[in-house]
Amino acid sequence: MTSDGIAGGAPLTDGKWAGWTEWFDPHPDTFLQAIGRGYMHADGPAQARVALETRSSHRNRLDTLHGGFLAAFADHAYFGALWILGHEEQLNGVTIDLSMQYLGAGKVGPDLVAQVDLLRETGRLFFLRMLLTQDGAPVAASTATIRKAPKPR
Repeated sequence: MTSDGIAGGAPLTDGKWAGWTEWFDPHPDTFLQAIGRGYMHADGPAQARVALETRSSHRNRLDTLHGGFLAAFADHAYFGALWILGHEEQLNGVTIDLSMQYLGAGKVGPDLVAQVDLLRETGRLFFLRMLLTQDGAPVAASTATIRKAPKPR
């Protein structure tokens, strides 16, 4: 957590996630706790990856990743991507549209990786898309429109 209590990231230098930035949230009792610790990596000016380690609480009764969890992670990953791409002020933006297409059953255990593309930015909106994969295999695809956070007056 930053000293001012703002969410953000800390670069990692060793272990499995070396070269990535670990996401943190100063508010310990939010929905993000159900999603889990995330990791972000910028791949270019408009491309990023956001990942997490899946756990048993992410599964449904069929022992695959729950569709609601995948949608919640997609929503979180869009904001993580915006953050790592330099749009830190947009953490207080809001999702106004999110579409999911489920492509295959996700498994508990393998890391879930969101490959996020920032397609367009206007004065008030971001248009994004993503592909969620595990071990390189597609699990879901998504598109979203994010309304930018209001500018401080």
